[in-house]
This record gives sequence, C-alpha cells and structure tokens, in this order.
Amino acid sequence: MTSMVTSAVDSSAETLDDLRIRLAAAIADAAAFDGWSAQAVAQAAKDTGIDPELAAYAFRDGPMAMIAAWISHVDVQMAKALPATTLATLPIRQRISRLILARLDVVAGREEALSRALSIMAMPQNLAATARLGWRSADAMWRLAGDKATDYNHYTKRAILSGIYAATLHVFAKDTSEGKADTHAFLDRRIDGIMRFEKAKAQLLRPDAERFSMTRLLGRLRYPAR
Repeated sequence: MTSMVTSAVDSSAETLDDLRIRLAAAIADAAAFDGWSAQAVAQAAKDTGIDPELAAYAFRDGPMAMIAAWISHVDVQMAKALPATTLATLPIRQRISRLILARLDVVAGREEALSRALSIMAMPQNLAATARLGWRSADAMWRLAGDKATDYNHYTKRAILSGIYAATLHVFAKDTSEGKADTHAFLDRRIDGIMRFEKAKAQLLRPDAERFSMTRLLGRLRYPAR
C-alpha cells in the first residue's frame, strides 16, 4: 500500500504537508468524538472526500502528527486573517493580542478536541515535540508582528510568548464564560506582564552612561563634587 500511496502523492502537486493541513480541521472536528486517532483520520477523509488510504499514510506517525498539522492549519489561518501589513500600524501590545485572539478564533468550537490535544502534548514522551511546536507558533506570531531581533531578544521573546500562549490555550479550553471573557481577561493580564518585563529590561540594558553604577556612586561619596 505504501508504494501506491507514495505514487499517488508524487503524481500530485500537493505535498503530504499540504494534505495534512487540508485534513487538519476535519480531524479536529472528529477528534472531539474519536480522539486524535486513526478513526478521526478516517472520518476526516470521508468528510473531505480524500482517499482514506492516503490520509492514513499522511498521519501514520500518530496523534502528534495530527496535532502538529492542526497547529500548521492555525498558523495559515492566522496569517490570512492578520497579514503583516494589517498589523504594522498597531502598537506591539495590540499586535500580539490580536494574533493570539486570531488563533483562538480558529480553534473556537473545538474545545473538546483542544483539551484532548493538550493532554496528549503534556505526555512526557511528547514534551520535546510540544516545546518545538510552541516555539514555532510564537515565532510565527513575532514575525507577523514585525519582530526583527537577531540577538538574545529573539529567543527570550519567543520563549515568553510560547509560555503565555500555552497557558491561554488551557484557559480557553475550559472557559465557559460569555464570549470567553475569562480568557480575554487572562490574556490581557499576561500581555501586561510582558510589557512590564520589556520595559524593565530596556531600563536595565540602557547605555552605561545612563545606568546606575555602584562604582560611580562610591566614588562620588569618597570624592564629593565641588
């Protein structure tokens, strides 16, 4: 079967990654009932009219491959909803907030599938892959937000944002408040925290001439200015 499926893929302009992304939303719909399983893939193939053997081959690596495809689907939809040109005129705080909310809009209505995905991602054997997926999501958001940092800020920004996004997803999955108000409030608090951190970091890393110096202070105490 593998050779037949591979030939089918090779004869098409669509790659396996494209196919996975195309199936991802339908698999998420089925995962609410069947979990992230072969049954969910089969149902998604049926719903989308895709060859079930080809779909099974595309997701032969199991649940994490399905979840990764769903995240890629969210990346694509986020970029469509909020291209960089749309975000360029907004303050950075609003850019990040809107990007996260755009991602939540894509998964809205699939909270059960999200909860199941988060449980799978939290399994010890999946933690490394989960960290990579979180980093990838954060990187996609920062790039759309216009971040061009290449020093250590490139890494700290993505590490912080991936943590905030992951925490927000957990709140969103269980949020039953009207209009997901609790999620919005949670996200606002976390982004406020980022802004305070960035402000404090900027002050700490100011040029030496503008920064507090213990040596300079002690020197002045010993030799007062006249």
